[in-house]
Amino acid sequence: MTDLNMKPANADDDQDEIKVSIRNLYKVFGDDAHGAMTHVHAGMSKPDLMDQHGHALGLKDITLDIPARKVQVIMGLSGSGKSTLIRHLNRLIEPTEGEIWVDGENVMGMSASELRDLRRFKMSMVFQKFGLFPHRTVLENAEYGLEIQGVDKEERDERARKWLDRVGLNGFEEQYPSQLSGGQQQRVGLARALATDADILLMDEAFSALDPLIRTDMQSILLELQEELHKTIIFITHDLDEALNIADSIAILRDGEIIQSGDPQDIIMKPADDYITDFIKDINRAKVVRLRSIVRKGATGEGQTLSGGMSIEAALPKLHKAPGGTCPVVSAKGVPLGAVSLDDAINALKPLESDGDDVRYA
Repeated sequence: MTDLNMKPANADDDQDEIKVSIRNLYKVFGDDAHGAMTHVHAGMSKPDLMDQHGHALGLKDITLDIPARKVQVIMGLSGSGKSTLIRHLNRLIEPTEGEIWVDGENVMGMSASELRDLRRFKMSMVFQKFGLFPHRTVLENAEYGLEIQGVDKEERDERARKWLDRVGLNGFEEQYPSQLSGGQQQRVGLARALATDADILLMDEAFSALDPLIRTDMQSILLELQEELHKTIIFITHDLDEALNIADSIAILRDGEIIQSGDPQDIIMKPADDYITDFIKDINRAKVVRLRSIVRKGATGEGQTLSGGMSIEAALPKLHKAPGGTCPVVSAKGVPLGAVSLDDAINALKPLESDGDDVRYA
């Protein structure tokens, strides 16, 4: 078996281990999906495929490596294919063409029993609409994945209670979903997913049904748990602020294709085209742009040493007070990255414009 575990062909030694690898994935919905692929490979557009042949192009040539122990966000507008994509990873949806590899194993080559084990032990899913059983108590809902795994009742009870406590639901074990708020119900869903101890969490618009303040709270809980657990999290959202808050890497889809993927800071500072430029135009750049994205390598400064992960908003007062308006910048491990000036920070706050194929500062 080909070992894709676990780096891309051109990987450097310091690159992350790849947990999930998607290769040339296509999905066409319709009675003759494989026949319709002839037109897709010939370059037919999604609208033309529907108009002329009555088939819907859900995904087109998706290739993406997802690092282990990181948060991969997949985002796009409604109809972009993001929820379709995540459901391919555990084969809730079968692809028309392409490959999916998890820990070096070809998911497409798995037998029915191997696929069941993948879903039971390696992947857990958190749904947008919570997916709780109304006739089960909070504790019984949190135990459900363990019950499917065949874990005995005593251990199920212990593990479910532990994770309910971790997500702030201690004391709610005997209540039913209808007695909980939306945020509390989603906490039950998260506890259920974590209780199975799966390596991979699939989160499909998990927080989008929540009120903004509760949504922010759930993002904080997720990040706190990730700091400790180091799961591979694949998170679907249409909300750019949410993506920038939680993502280690972002892939942006349009009409079933990946338009740009990579470090969130690279996407903010170097959008691939007009679509991405328009997609990010309304973000608060002061809050989301980090100093590591605007640092001048090799430069020095006389002001206070700043972290590359600091936002421009947090850095501006320090840059204003610094001699010469310039501060040295270091990585999280204290490695010098260069320096940032007050002018650098102010220029980075200007909105981006596009001019043909070139994207530049306004």
